[in-house]
Amino acid sequence: MLTSNEAFLVPELMDVVRLFEGAEALEIVHETFQTEEGFRNRLLVDGKAYERSDAARCEGELVRKSLCKRYAKLALYRALSDRFGKTLPWGALTGIRPTRLAYAEQAAGRDFAPFFREMGVCEENIALVGDVIAGQRGIYERREGNCDLYVSLPFCPTRCVYCSFITAPIDKTRPLIPDYLNALRRELSAAQPLIGRLRSVYVGGGTPFALSAEELEQVLQAIAPLRTEDCEYTVEAGRPDVFTAEKLELCRSYGVTRICINAQSFSDETLVRIGRKHTADQVKKAFALAGPYGFTVNCDLIAGLTGESKEEFFNSVEEAIALGPENITVHTLCLKKGAKLREETDSLADGELTEMIAYSRRRLSEAGYGPYYLYRQKYMAGAHENVGWTKPGAASVYNVDVMEESADNLAVGANAVSKKVFLGEGRIERIGSPKDIASYLERLPRLIAEKNALFGRETERR
Repeated sequence: MLTSNEAFLVPELMDVVRLFEGAEALEIVHETFQTEEGFRNRLLVDGKAYERSDAARCEGELVRKSLCKRYAKLALYRALSDRFGKTLPWGALTGIRPTRLAYAEQAAGRDFAPFFREMGVCEENIALVGDVIAGQRGIYERREGNCDLYVSLPFCPTRCVYCSFITAPIDKTRPLIPDYLNALRRELSAAQPLIGRLRSVYVGGGTPFALSAEELEQVLQAIAPLRTEDCEYTVEAGRPDVFTAEKLELCRSYGVTRICINAQSFSDETLVRIGRKHTADQVKKAFALAGPYGFTVNCDLIAGLTGESKEEFFNSVEEAIALGPENITVHTLCLKKGAKLREETDSLADGELTEMIAYSRRRLSEAGYGPYYLYRQKYMAGAHENVGWTKPGAASVYNVDVMEESADNLAVGANAVSKKVFLGEGRIERIGSPKDIASYLERLPRLIAEKNALFGRETERR
């Protein structure tokens, strides 16, 4: 149980508590005070007292609250680090986007490294942040009117045990597909006048290739009037067991430039455990099938899958490198609420996970890949991160824009979150669609009206 004299800090402090296995069972009492010099935080953790003071200048209420959160979390992290005798790779940082903090420090004319060290981030991750920022040069842009379009196709052949999305095997949701595709057409048509400078289109899921070729073409036809010839265009094709030459040809004919082949692992035993119905050999065949079409390809891997040894993960990294995709994304297993695996597993042993992450960084660097985006999530094993790696010149505009929240994101479909970025005001407004398809269909007229109101303001000013 955790209590604080500042109620708004409790959710922030609980994010720190969840970083340490067993900490949620502790009794934690927190007090924070603003002084002339900065902030003083007092903690009682299972009866042991801790105190920390940090110098800071506060200019305005928003800055005060931001610094109050920062130093309260740092004080609690240091106390729990002492209590459990361990440090974490990202220290007291609990946010999703570490690079945004680095960019903010640079915008203020400061080197970000001292701040990250103060927050307890390890030197390897400080260097990683610097490499990611370098990898975003030429793509990262904060410019009013920039926009990305996301189209959600929440259909999968099966549901993976680590998945927290509201998805079901497509054979159970197939009766809803005709109405869903009609709804997408309505949303996309309504979105066309709201799009500013379109930088990218991303069709995600789910597994978009789980649709039939005829159904997929309906989606691509609806997108066609919105996209520009020079914008990046990605279809997250997904699992290799739903790849066909017909679907790949459709993508090429509609101007798609990038696809994702989501291997997750090259261990057949692991694939069975996580609920996949394909084999490692099918992943290789999907690469071979896609090769002649000239797409930029991303391949996903996950470190920390239950029951997978470090040697099996090392082999997956080597197999992915050998296939030669332009992008390889290395995820760390994250068990959110709603994931079947989380329901069955109270905790995951960190074990060899750090070695897995270190191996992927070393080998991908040696193979000519560089990191260009990273993000973190709650309930992530070992408090690590997800990193997108790219060969030179092949970084994804969509991934950079979304991870850095540097452009508007107009998102359509179930479980899609639209974001209007007000760069001059330093704020973001969001509109989230219902996760389940039936609720999305019922709410569609209201969603269209809400997006017209939010994104239409900017359209009227242009």
